[in-house]
Amino acid sequence: MRAVTWQGKRDVRVENVPDPTIQEPTDAVIRITSTGLCGSDLHLYEVLTPFMTPGDILGHEPIGIVEEVGAAVPDLQAGDRVVVPFQIACGNCWMCLTGLPTQCETTQVTGEGMGAALFGYTRLYGAVPGAQAEYLRVPQAQFGPIKIPEGPADDRFVYLSDVLPTAWQAVRYAEIPEGGSIAVLGLGPIGDMACRVAQVLGAGRVFGVDLVPERLRRARERGVETYDLRSFDDEKELVAAIRDQTDGRGPDAVIDAVGTEAHGSAAARLAQQASAMLPRKLSGPLAERFSVDRLSALYTAIDLVRRGGTISLSGVYGGTADPIPLLTLFDKQIQLRMGQANVRRWSDDIMPYLTDEDPLGVDDFATHRVPLSDAPHAYEMFQRKQEGAVKVLMKP
Repeated sequence: MRAVTWQGKRDVRVENVPDPTIQEPTDAVIRITSTGLCGSDLHLYEVLTPFMTPGDILGHEPIGIVEEVGAAVPDLQAGDRVVVPFQIACGNCWMCLTGLPTQCETTQVTGEGMGAALFGYTRLYGAVPGAQAEYLRVPQAQFGPIKIPEGPADDRFVYLSDVLPTAWQAVRYAEIPEGGSIAVLGLGPIGDMACRVAQVLGAGRVFGVDLVPERLRRARERGVETYDLRSFDDEKELVAAIRDQTDGRGPDAVIDAVGTEAHGSAAARLAQQASAMLPRKLSGPLAERFSVDRLSALYTAIDLVRRGGTISLSGVYGGTADPIPLLTLFDKQIQLRMGQANVRRWSDDIMPYLTDEDPLGVDDFATHRVPLSDAPHAYEMFQRKQEGAVKVLMKP
């Protein structure tokens, strides 16, 4: 089959690789009909290269048709149409039953000290072959895949794999009071969708911050009060402008949907680049242990949120020795919540919004639909924020 493989920093290629097969009774094999390019994939494209191996198959946002199932997968059969969550979880362990499938005790990558295995996302998360491919082996298929109806185009449901539950969890974790205010930093796919979710769940005012014109335009057209980061001399001016709209206090909650891709820290960017050029035995520990994250978005969130408010992190951060202003967090009595989205925890809540009325705008959420063979260009375009790219779907 054809699949998108990682070959080095900013080097992805579409290559022929072996077809996946049933290896365990709880496996299924899916023929992919659409697969997304996620902002998290860009971390693999540039930032997290120390944890990658040439030939790794990328991607974790698939929708498709079941081709084959193992003997211990009673609720799926060939021909079923399914969305596959990006994490791999059993559904039966204590963590899964508590609503935390991202911490699944069956698939935890304990050798790396990490949570549940993820599709297509480095050795830290199990080095499981990913979903930017023609076919996908799905472990723990007795729990993971979400059956969806025949008929509507893939765009109606594909975002259940990642974008929708990630945005939904970010908003739920933000704990916005009824009619309250929220600021979303970063209007890429997750930030954009988080604004939409906040609106349908009753937020009174939604502020969106970015510096890419196309992203700002999309959010503004859906009623978000947008702020162009380029219009301010620094983050302090931005914070002051939004505070002026919230009685001087700041919004009730802030979602950081940027993470380690944030602009604003030349030193951290240099550290990221340097670690990627070191031998693998040195670069991995450096990337894990030292301050390689670019934290400007998080610092802005801490400054911006009102006292007693909540910061919800959906953007991915990677370092373990980053300078966090704990005194400010403590003094402002800020609640901080974060984590990979627990897809099956939220999927039933989200499904009623995937109706013909399309209140979340999923049908036209993608800005680009390209064949899988165009993946190298799609990665470059998305990473450079060119051609108005906000969300890219690929068709095998």
